[in-house]
Amino acid sequence: MTFNGLPPGKISTTRIPSLFFTDLLPQIDDLDEMKVTLYVLWLFTRLEGEVRYLKEENLTGDPDFMAGLGASAAAQLAAVQSGLERAVNRGTLLKTSVPDGEGELVIYFFNSPRGQAAVQSVADGSWRPSDGDSPIPTLSLEQPNIFRLYEENIGPLTPLIADTLRDAEIEFPEDWIRDAVAIAVQNNVRKWNYIEAILRSWQDGGKDERPDRGHTKESRRGYLEDEFAEFIED
Repeated sequence: MTFNGLPPGKISTTRIPSLFFTDLLPQIDDLDEMKVTLYVLWLFTRLEGEVRYLKEENLTGDPDFMAGLGASAAAQLAAVQSGLERAVNRGTLLKTSVPDGEGELVIYFFNSPRGQAAVQSVADGSWRPSDGDSPIPTLSLEQPNIFRLYEENIGPLTPLIADTLRDAEIEFPEDWIRDAVAIAVQNNVRKWNYIEAILRSWQDGGKDERPDRGHTKESRRGYLEDEFAEFIED
């Protein structure tokens, strides 16, 4: 597999502290540690809540990340465990544990003032993980930008279409565009003018005020086919 380069348009970014490049990067001499460190940096920036922590299963539960760590499940698990251990030994991550049934749950914090305070809170018993903590993102859940979204679902990206998509990004909310593309795919009408008609309908009448809101999938499809019949080929 090769990297096709950055796509045009807006893409999501990850903030990495400059100290990673000036202080930490020159020290890391192990590929597993490097991959784990970069992954947890990406992951921590996407977690929510006052106390942000990771478990080993948050890494092993991401198939896209694990796929690059070895040819077998055993090799992948060993790479994660080795990378975590090295990151803890280097001081990048802080490791602690909390009672969990008859055993203990090992959790990791980023070594920052907030992470250090969290470890202290675990030690004095004033905090522990709860079942209501926010879900952990995975690489596969990273949303593609509008250009990739179009190419993957509608068709080839021409210069004219690229300009049209840039204008759409300015005019319509991003989630509207994704929803409209999903409707086009669902109805097998893979045309931009159909997607744009849906967007303008929402713009004029309100996205959440559609007559099909709350109805069954079949009734929603029927409404859309009536509303945008001119874009659907018989």
